[in-house]
Amino acid sequence: MQLNRDGELKLFRLFGHFSIIFLLGVSTLSAQSFADFKQHQTKSFSKYKDERDNSFRKHLNEEWLSYNLSRSIKLYEKPKPSEMTPTREKQIKSVGPKVSINIEKIDYVKLKSQKEMIGKDINFNFYGSSLGFDIPKGMKNAKFYPQSKEGISNFFDSVASSDYEVLIKEIKKVSKSMNLNDWGTYLLVLDISKRVHSNQDNLNLLSWFIFNKLGYDVRIGLAKRHIIVMHYSEKIIYSTPSYRLSNKNFYVVSKYSKASVNRVYSYEQSYPNANRALDLSLKIVPNFMQNIKEKTLHFSEYGKKYELTFEYNQNLIDFMATYPQADYETFFNAPMESGTYKSIAKSIKKYVDGKKKGDAMNFVLHFVQNSFLYERDNQQFGREKVMFATETLYYDKSDCEDRAVLYAYLIKELFGVGVVGVKYDNHMSTALYAPMSGDSVKVGQRKFVLADPTYVNANIGQSMSKYKYLKPDSFVIVKRN
Repeated sequence: MQLNRDGELKLFRLFGHFSIIFLLGVSTLSAQSFADFKQHQTKSFSKYKDERDNSFRKHLNEEWLSYNLSRSIKLYEKPKPSEMTPTREKQIKSVGPKVSINIEKIDYVKLKSQKEMIGKDINFNFYGSSLGFDIPKGMKNAKFYPQSKEGISNFFDSVASSDYEVLIKEIKKVSKSMNLNDWGTYLLVLDISKRVHSNQDNLNLLSWFIFNKLGYDVRIGLAKRHIIVMHYSEKIIYSTPSYRLSNKNFYVVSKYSKASVNRVYSYEQSYPNANRALDLSLKIVPNFMQNIKEKTLHFSEYGKKYELTFEYNQNLIDFMATYPQADYETFFNAPMESGTYKSIAKSIKKYVDGKKKGDAMNFVLHFVQNSFLYERDNQQFGREKVMFATETLYYDKSDCEDRAVLYAYLIKELFGVGVVGVKYDNHMSTALYAPMSGDSVKVGQRKFVLADPTYVNANIGQSMSKYKYLKPDSFVIVKRN
């Protein structure tokens, strides 16, 4: 529905003429500060360094449309089981050649430290690195005033006419040096915006401007006189508020775990040449400063106790904790930091070297089944959260998909075996492309033998009775490196 003139005036009506507001004592701006603000805005008009800003400014002034909240899609339509009943241990026939895990072939990347920035306008810690940026005056002075379309145009005038090029260049430089994916860049821009503006609407508008200049298709919307930032994503971001604009899905990722707004008003035209979608895939581990910690996991197999010790980077764990609900491919195909993989692989190696391959893969399955308590994400985090493999090692509790992600990663890296995630309506398991007997599923033209990391004490080829004859909803393809 279009926002007509009457509706627009009603929705975005100003608080009144400034002199009236001032006399009534309800303005947040003093007379002097308002005069300075208006003078600054007047100087900003039409003084753009980028020709794209002239055409985009016109779009901001056109009539805005109303967009309704789309139905939020969940990873699971049915609740996951509240508990998993274990089965009895049963040894299976040894199959396959003897294994010898080779760790030396892993390519270790030396982490680069970020130099501490001195004398910058803003300084902050970004996952262990001290970062600093200079902020142009036009960005600092920009204000969302009045709280309407006019206020958005005023803010845009101020930032678009500022010396923003250096800041954009520095953001790109830091993102590249730290191997930040799109989510890492999102967090970096958000941190910068928070330190320039304490007001939520102002910082939202600043992040919107920066993302557009970085080439991302990011829109803003007005809802109850406040700014909503929406990021275009080609893939579904689950349990996250979204709106359909220009035949694209835009997600409010900063509010993915909070209440959403049923309707927003926004413009149809994206910023020129800003067509990049937010891609949540994690193909390279971010180059964060090392904050190394160690943890030991314990479990038993056939009456014998085992200890497996690994190290992890707390800065990476903190980063992963912020992740929204991306698709399963993102988590199943994300790498582990080399130090974490090397340490857990060494712990496994001392127990499985010399065993036949089937026994070695079974050992890893029993390790994943028995080293963690079972708890659903809503109980542990208050929301659905799929963990990366490193997170599953880190947390004491996990549920089915978390263990599936960890087991799939270890099987792929340790033994070079093909693996898929097997998704049911309320459960996630894995299946291996291995010549072993037992329960199996067909993926394309190939048979994969089931291996359930949540079915405690089960062996490869053993499926829970309630899923034994149930056709999976889908498969998650785990890519080989």
